[in-house]
Amino acid sequence: MRRWRVFWTVVVLVGGISGSAAGAQQPGSPGPSLIDQPSSAASRPLPLQDQPTTKTPADEKPDNNGKPSGSSAIDSPQPEVDAQDQTPQQTRRILWVIPNYRAVSTSAHLPPLGAKGKFWLATQDSFDYSSFIFAGLLAGISMANASEPSFGQGAAGFGQYYAHTFADGTIENYMTEAILPTLTKQDPRYYTLGQGGFFKRTGYAVSRLFITRTDSGRNTFNVSEIGGAGAAAGIGNAYYPARSSTWVKTYQRWGTQLALDGTGDVLKEFWPEINRAIFHNKY
Repeated sequence: MRRWRVFWTVVVLVGGISGSAAGAQQPGSPGPSLIDQPSSAASRPLPLQDQPTTKTPADEKPDNNGKPSGSSAIDSPQPEVDAQDQTPQQTRRILWVIPNYRAVSTSAHLPPLGAKGKFWLATQDSFDYSSFIFAGLLAGISMANASEPSFGQGAAGFGQYYAHTFADGTIENYMTEAILPTLTKQDPRYYTLGQGGFFKRTGYAVSRLFITRTDSGRNTFNVSEIGGAGAAAGIGNAYYPARSSTWVKTYQRWGTQLALDGTGDVLKEFWPEINRAIFHNKY
């Protein structure tokens, strides 16, 4: 009897221990076996915070530039403007009419202008609708002064003056803004000073006829402006009437082109302040 009592006592103890071990396990998960080998650390599941997560395109929220925050693509050079700068900015046109494509605001940082961009800049300045109007004004002044008596007066004479004036401006634009800047690697754009007094800024604007930037950003002699305007004046001899004072007329056209470009640079320099103070940035 004592043997049976010990036997049943052992059975009850073993059954109780087995039941408590089974209750500690999750439902449906197999219990440990005596023949199971201990698992390695690499095979154990990672904690929830250490598990790698897979991002989908929907998870990547765009940043301030409109691109996914996780994107590592290298952006191509684009014009940048200091958002904290409060200085007046250049506009594409002056008074809605005069083209202002070459003017660069004080706070703007632009990439170098390639040959294609330089030729497109000259094309915009040459064939903008305002260019036809401006050529008509200059042609009328020339006809009033009878600068070329052989052209005559009236509608036919005005047509002669207009054609020659338009040709002068177009050739000069391509020489100073496209052809020579491409050959000399110079930047034909006007970089606004934007600070200082009237005489300082006026002197700076006029000096841009003789000083310009290279494509790499260094200051250099403005071969494109001086040489380009001179070349355009010389080319004009091919379609102007031959006369004894050919060189005098060539120098006059050269000087006229430089004076017009200098006046345009002064207007570009002060236009942002004029637009803000008088027109309240309406243009």
